[in-house]
Amino acid sequence: MAERQQSHLRERMTIRGDVDAASFVPWIRRHAAKLGLSQAVSHAEPDRIELEIAGPADLIDMMEMGCSLGPIDVWVETIDRIPIDRGSD
Repeated sequence: MAERQQSHLRERMTIRGDVDAASFVPWIRRHAAKLGLSQAVSHAEPDRIELEIAGPADLIDMMEMGCSLGPIDVWVETIDRIPIDRGSD
């Protein structure tokens, strides 16, 4: 199978809603690892989690979709994504 060249992005993802569940941050870390994305949670409050995430654009899209759907004990209202310019690779 031929590998497809994908651009790697670095973004700040802000997840808002009822995200106070103690299980959500570990869930985010596990989900990112399964997708092969690097991530770092920079801020976590009952109504907001901010993280920096890096990897192929398609996989970051998958991460956003996963966060919007689960886990069952949180309610995600919105997810905002902002590109982070780190210069050229």
